[in-house]
Amino acid sequence: MKTILVPTDFSDTAYNAAVYAISLANNYGASRIVLYHAYELIVPIPDVPTMVPMVNPDDLKAASMEGLEKMQKELQDLLNPGIAIVVRADNTLLAATIEEVCKSEEVDLIVMGITGGTKLEEVLVGSNTIDVVKTTNYPVLIVPGQGTFKPVSKIVFATDLQKIVETTPIDLLIKFLDMFNAEVHVLNIDHKNKNFNSDTPYETLMLDTILEKFNPIFHFIDDKNIVEGIMHFADANKADLIITIPKKRGLFQSIFTRSRTSKLAYQTHIPLLTLRE
Repeated sequence: MKTILVPTDFSDTAYNAAVYAISLANNYGASRIVLYHAYELIVPIPDVPTMVPMVNPDDLKAASMEGLEKMQKELQDLLNPGIAIVVRADNTLLAATIEEVCKSEEVDLIVMGITGGTKLEEVLVGSNTIDVVKTTNYPVLIVPGQGTFKPVSKIVFATDLQKIVETTPIDLLIKFLDMFNAEVHVLNIDHKNKNFNSDTPYETLMLDTILEKFNPIFHFIDDKNIVEGIMHFADANKADLIITIPKKRGLFQSIFTRSRTSKLAYQTHIPLLTLRE
């Protein structure tokens, strides 16, 4: 892992995520952190009245860079020698161009904060994070609003055990497990074997084979609520990180749909790493 992208809206939650990203870089060998602010210039539609005052795009850009440079200066002393922290601002919607930004900056990981609690907090702070998770193919590490860094010694990999080979980004998953070098617990949540079928033993064996060198420990938990089941298990086992693969279809789709307010991301107080299928 060389480059970490930290999108920021200058909130306390985003600042905390940046501090977490720096600790991650210090401990796991990243050499570059990009603080990124995506701001959107509102363009009035002709003949449509608006109460939004006109903003000079140059002024908006300058204000964005000023905020980034202030943040950069405040965080600089936290970095180990040899790690660079740079800034970037674009007039765009974050989720619309995050893929392009990651490609141009050669990003290995996106680190973003999220705040659970009131609905207003979820809308203001959480929506961008969830939109990024849903639109990018890059790994996203979601840091809880009050989350603090500690070295990862125990990982919970939550999986639905469906089409493991076809949907698991195997190389990427192994890359992160190698980096963290932690105890791996594979967790499958089901209720009354509702999702157990003739392929489940085969899929379990395939995953066990893929993760063989990490000596994974498998757990099969009966819980009608996937999110609560994951959180209860992670808490009970003192996990330092949860890894999931939010799929476009299937058991975990509901975790990352806006209508369900992306419950796992909002409720967790444990960092959550999402890897796209």
